[in-house]
Amino acid sequence: MAGDFPQALVTLSESTPIWDQVFTVAPLILVGTREPDGANDFAPKHMATPVGWGRHFGFVCTPSHATHANVNRTGEFTVSYPRPSQILETSLAAAPRTHEQCKPSLQALKTFRAQKLDAELVADAYLYFECKLQNIMEFDDCSLIVGEIVLAYAHNSCLRSPDRDDQDIILKNPMLAYLSPGRLAIVNETQAFPFHKGMRK
Repeated sequence: MAGDFPQALVTLSESTPIWDQVFTVAPLILVGTREPDGANDFAPKHMATPVGWGRHFGFVCTPSHATHANVNRTGEFTVSYPRPSQILETSLAAAPRTHEQCKPSLQALKTFRAQKLDAELVADAYLYFECKLQNIMEFDDCSLIVGEIVLAYAHNSCLRSPDRDDQDIILKNPMLAYLSPGRLAIVNETQAFPFHKGMRK
């Protein structure tokens, strides 16, 4: 039987974005694209997620950003999951562009070439995707960009295995999380989720 509406709940304002009124947990990734002049571009994104159980990955981007234009033009992008030790590099990737429309701060990022794309990835991250564009869906003033993962790789210390305890892997390889809006967290302590018997994907 349903109870009364909880008195502690507050209706969120419609004049302010929902996502600015409460904190939510999200991943923090660096999306890599190629500029028209051949230079690299990296941009941090937190509205990012696997799309289904297969090999598709998506992130939200504003059409006015260079990332959106680059993906639309080249049909590809890379994804690097930075470690907590790379907070500075991730912040540098968010620096604004100069009047010449370049980001000098990106010169501080160590990178390496993708294997299947004409793009690069950020060195020392723990998980990587190389993606071919599948679809761009427009929503209000933003777009959901979805790509097919054509190649995925991870640092060997982060790989799950029946011979390794999940908590031990995370403890030794902490993960960076974004608490939108404007905060971050380092995840290194976890618990197994109490799935109900018989639960399936």
